[in-house]
Amino acid sequence: MGRSTIAIADTPELITPAWLTDALADRLDGGRVASVEAAPVGTGQMCDSLRLALTYDGAPPGLPPSMVAKLPAADPTSRATAVSLRSYEKEVRFYQELAGHLPISTPGVFHAAIDPATASFVLLLEDLAPARAGDQLAGCAPEVVASALDELVRLHAPRWDDPTLAELEWLHGDPEANRAFLAMLLPGLWAGFQERYAAHLDAHVTAVGGALFGHLDPYLAAPDAPTTITHGDYRLDNLLLDPDDGHVRGVVDWQTCAVGPALQDVAYVMGAGLLPEDRRPVEEGLVRRYHDGLRAAGVDGYGWEACWQDHRRGTFAGLVMAVAASMLVERTDRGDQMFLAMASRHAQHAIDLDAVELLG
Repeated sequence: MGRSTIAIADTPELITPAWLTDALADRLDGGRVASVEAAPVGTGQMCDSLRLALTYDGAPPGLPPSMVAKLPAADPTSRATAVSLRSYEKEVRFYQELAGHLPISTPGVFHAAIDPATASFVLLLEDLAPARAGDQLAGCAPEVVASALDELVRLHAPRWDDPTLAELEWLHGDPEANRAFLAMLLPGLWAGFQERYAAHLDAHVTAVGGALFGHLDPYLAAPDAPTTITHGDYRLDNLLLDPDDGHVRGVVDWQTCAVGPALQDVAYVMGAGLLPEDRRPVEEGLVRRYHDGLRAAGVDGYGWEACWQDHRRGTFAGLVMAVAASMLVERTDRGDQMFLAMASRHAQHAIDLDAVELLG
């Protein structure tokens, strides 16, 4: 998808029928958008999302009656974090440069534009309703995680250990600089997390967090595992589920995509989505399902023992995200509940798989 030359409508007021007519011109065949009604949708804290109800005049049949617009967060804390982490740029570039070449289920994109210097951006995406986002607080059944892992195979396998990913600077970045930045940032965020949630933290979260954030060097060291395109925040709130069978119909929120160890995504969705008592009896079988999927997709030379060890190590990714995101985005009541639930589940996951021993 080429770069757009029309103005970037980065607030709800700018998404007018006239602007939409320009943004969708290649699909309207001389017609126009006659009206638009916008309503907030989703629970994301890094971006603001709207569902747009559209009517057309003189346009060809088959145009969607609704689509979803993603815009920069109105909250200044969330927006500043997104700018510093290049979150908006990553998501827009993902849709522009990668989504169309990967078999993972993602919404179709009608328009994508960004000014990297200011992080002003807009995305117009396919509305996948009646599929709805999962509920991170409630968790899910193992069958939902199985479907989510099948989608991860479609994300990970096509570019498995692909050295050309380093050519995508916005995705690959500077690994050494990123590790140094995290080593500096994370201890302070962990201290703030403990202070903010002191009255609510379980002992096992404090224990695992102390081990992880007190020994970041071995965790942040360059991974021995194969790397590929990763989602980075692969959890229920970012998965659109079929209301009838619970299967994943779309994966959204690509602000944290990167080049990294694949099993971080696997451990993350399993640790965040399943309650510990539901996860334990099915975990190995689900990871084997993913591993078998990689092999069927043509990934060679990645044995089961290496896969399982990388999965154990991946249990820390969700705890890192819970701590960092809670301190870097707009604070909300639901956000507090979600980050505490994630921290508890991911810490227990690390304990169940004895992942702390991997820190040395």
